[in-house]
Amino acid sequence: MSILFPPTRLGPLALQNHLVMAPMTRCRAIGGIPNALMAEYYAQRGTAGLIITEGTAPSPNGSGYPRIPGIFSPPQVEGWKRITDAVHANGAKMFIQIMHCGRIGHALNLPAGARILAPSAVAAAGEMVTDAEGMKPHPVPQAMSGEEIQAAIAEFVQAARNAVTAGFDGIELHGANGYLIEQFIRPNSNRRIDGYGGPIENRARFVLEVTEAVMGAIGKEKVGIRLSPFGVFNDMPLYDAMEVDYTYLAQQLDARGPVYIHLVDHSSMGAPPVPDAMKAVFRKVFKGSLILSGGYEAERAESDLAGGRCDLVAVGRPFLANPDLPARWRTRAPVNAPDMATFYTSGPIGYTDYPALTR
Repeated sequence: MSILFPPTRLGPLALQNHLVMAPMTRCRAIGGIPNALMAEYYAQRGTAGLIITEGTAPSPNGSGYPRIPGIFSPPQVEGWKRITDAVHANGAKMFIQIMHCGRIGHALNLPAGARILAPSAVAAAGEMVTDAEGMKPHPVPQAMSGEEIQAAIAEFVQAARNAVTAGFDGIELHGANGYLIEQFIRPNSNRRIDGYGGPIENRARFVLEVTEAVMGAIGKEKVGIRLSPFGVFNDMPLYDAMEVDYTYLAQQLDARGPVYIHLVDHSSMGAPPVPDAMKAVFRKVFKGSLILSGGYEAERAESDLAGGRCDLVAVGRPFLANPDLPARWRTRAPVNAPDMATFYTSGPIGYTDYPALTR
């Protein structure tokens, strides 16, 4: 009997199955405001157990990419409220992923007056897409002062409160993929010599303070976090102490008690694999729910759930191309292939037009 499809729980939440729709940047929020097209997209995928939204900026400074949504203004809160209502009507629970891009951004993508901030004044390798001028080199960010660090923590807190107002069941802190939280964790992007830099106890301070502050504002049962040990996206190279550092993070997060850790393995897209031993450390050390993601198909999802290696499985691109993915996997129906050319465009093509089995 399948373990993927029966109901389960995430902390106090009842989920209709063990499948999570992973967060995926889709760049459809014109002007940074969630809209009716986005509501249709998420509602179509409402047969997931849990939907985690695309990365959503907690503040103007966090809005690094073109057309990503925010959760810092009243119109954004209202836009998300229409989306959570639509998703809940189809049975799924919904967490918003709060993503401060940090140094992964460009002034052309930010609202007027916003700045590119990071732990240290170290530019990321590579380029950032802009709608105004195409591809541009990543700029050298402004190193955050102590006051700016505290202001960023407060922005995460207010974003979490706004998310609850918008009807979300919880929030996921984006501590992965080379964005601000991970920029503090990793030694190549954090070259500070104060209490937020140097040994891992200091480099982990920002993520732990954000986690504590957000849990204090909305409750630990509403807070999860995504991490990407061994991830190299956005100029996050491997380093010798990786396993030691992320073991420390697992221990410290367990002591604080968020409802879940979402561990992502991007080896299916060419990144180094997260060693099984590292995944096992998180499973052993962290007593909350563990979500695994990265290149899953139905058989491997079943195997990892049945083997107790995780509590939930998050799936990205298959959900992108198959709004009714649980039904397709349950019935072993053919699945649609995703069209990469439309991942980050601005309209319905490649977004809300993938066929469902009932069409």
